[in-house]
Amino acid sequence: MMSDRRQTGADQPSAGGHGRIVYLLVAALACATAAFAQRGAAPPPPPQIAAPAIPGVIAPGTKIELVATVGRTEGPVAMPDGSLILTNTNSITHVDLSGKVSTLVEVSNGANGLGWDSHGRLIAVERKPNDERVGVLYPPNAVTTLADKVEGKPFSRLNDLVVSSRDAIYFTDGNGIYYLPPGGGPVKKVIDGIPNPNGVQLSPDERTLYANNKDGEYLLAFDVQADGTLTNRRNFGKYKSLTQKDSKDPLLAEDNGADGLVVDNDGRVYVATNAGVEVFSPKGDLLGVIPAVWGGEQFMLRKPQNVAFAGSGRKTLYMVGSGAVYKVQTLTQGVSKRGK
Repeated sequence: MMSDRRQTGADQPSAGGHGRIVYLLVAALACATAAFAQRGAAPPPPPQIAAPAIPGVIAPGTKIELVATVGRTEGPVAMPDGSLILTNTNSITHVDLSGKVSTLVEVSNGANGLGWDSHGRLIAVERKPNDERVGVLYPPNAVTTLADKVEGKPFSRLNDLVVSSRDAIYFTDGNGIYYLPPGGGPVKKVIDGIPNPNGVQLSPDERTLYANNKDGEYLLAFDVQADGTLTNRRNFGKYKSLTQKDSKDPLLAEDNGADGLVVDNDGRVYVATNAGVEVFSPKGDLLGVIPAVWGGEQFMLRKPQNVAFAGSGRKTLYMVGSGAVYKVQTLTQGVSKRGK
């Protein structure tokens, strides 16, 4: 409790004491300023991260390697030659097998999720303000809009997509999961009631669709029907990463970080979360986590936003997020009958 008594001559600070107090205050302010500056600087991605062994997925002693750094990282998908493309701030970036970075599409209309159809067209969810759409971005002579509304209403915060081997497209926005049939046609909303839907992916046989819920505890699964509708919603696998409301780290406090996902030929599901890339068996059991994360010690977590298999034989898992592109060699391979 503060006292309101006046200082006497005995407890008045001397000129030297006053100067010392000022010095200490200035020093404390300098330290606080330096700490704030350090807190505000994003930690750089490390060149290598140790990967734990995951049976059938990651061999013992394997390293996660930094491939490149770019402005923004989302929507990775393999090119036919095994190289990688991903969405940048407002363009599509190409990363060749040696790690060289170039631009494939100069203007992407704010594209996020990407996928290839059977005609070699690059399909994207485009998030240009007040003009959101699903469209073709590449090659240049094929650029077109596939869908820009559902039931006469515009989309809201388009996020991710997956293109089936039959060219059916499932995609998400902030309100649910949608289906665009092969060859075009009216968009159908096939799932709602997910508070914060994000990444979507099909199983290798395309009988199951997986969807991330950033506000939930479980990766969701649905049965795919012949007409494209989804049934039998169920909890598939429990995330290791859960929302931590009391965390000092804003990413951990916001949600679980469940974002993009991919499957391998054996049906395992790889999910980008705040923990790294969580690997689930075809039955939904958590097999392990590939820890492509950094900055957590400074409460500035940097984590993968999306994942894709690429490289020779699609035996390299690429993980992109926070401006970094990482890769790790795998014992398995991604699906080969569709783009991702």
